[in-house]
Amino acid sequence: MLSSKEITKKWEATAQGKASLSTAKCLSLGVLAGMYIGFGALGFTLLQGWIGGGLGKLLGACVFPAGLMLVVMAGAELFTGNCLMAGPAANGKVKWTGVVHNWLFVYLGNMAGALLLALLVYGGGIYAPAELSSAASAIAVNKCAQPFLQALLRGVMCNVLVCGAVWMASGADSAASKAVCCFFPIMAFVLCGFEHSVANMYYIPVAMLQTQSVSVGDYLVKNLLPVTLGNILGGAGLAIVYAKVYKD
Repeated sequence: MLSSKEITKKWEATAQGKASLSTAKCLSLGVLAGMYIGFGALGFTLLQGWIGGGLGKLLGACVFPAGLMLVVMAGAELFTGNCLMAGPAANGKVKWTGVVHNWLFVYLGNMAGALLLALLVYGGGIYAPAELSSAASAIAVNKCAQPFLQALLRGVMCNVLVCGAVWMASGADSAASKAVCCFFPIMAFVLCGFEHSVANMYYIPVAMLQTQSVSVGDYLVKNLLPVTLGNILGGAGLAIVYAKVYKD
């Protein structure tokens, strides 16, 4: 396992590589990541519908990390994890224009992938049973009912954990250790009810397809906007702290 100082150095090269990705690669790998995170969210929803309560939430939180494991080990571009690029950018190791290009097109790719999975789940009738449809609807309604500041702060806390997981996994030297690095922080954020913008790109649209429980405006303005801003603040803030502490 690499030290935090070594991971900081490694992320300089990682960020440079990500910043140089073409638009097509950002979009393509972003679609994969959006689907991977959506699969984790799908597993969480199923357990909420089948079991419910605290036990359903706990078991769902244990399934959700599979999404980040796929991103980290199979290879994909995830907007929230890529907020770590802010650290090298703050130290002048990569241009901010490259960072913003990556964030923008990976974000769009993540959204496309999450929406694609939502359409597949809807078309496949996965949520056809009433208890699953109700669970999906309840998740979406609750996410869109939060005050702006609350959603933003939950987004901050979420991405501190997500970027912490990606940070540790990038310093791990085996698949097993990478899986452990991903599992516990992600389980914690789901269990705590924090907000992840890419997961919400699946959770809310799939409920809108199934039950039309929330409007597009509520989804974009009341949830996705504050959560995305919070994710940037949490992830980029963590990255910049490490970059400045371990700056050469």
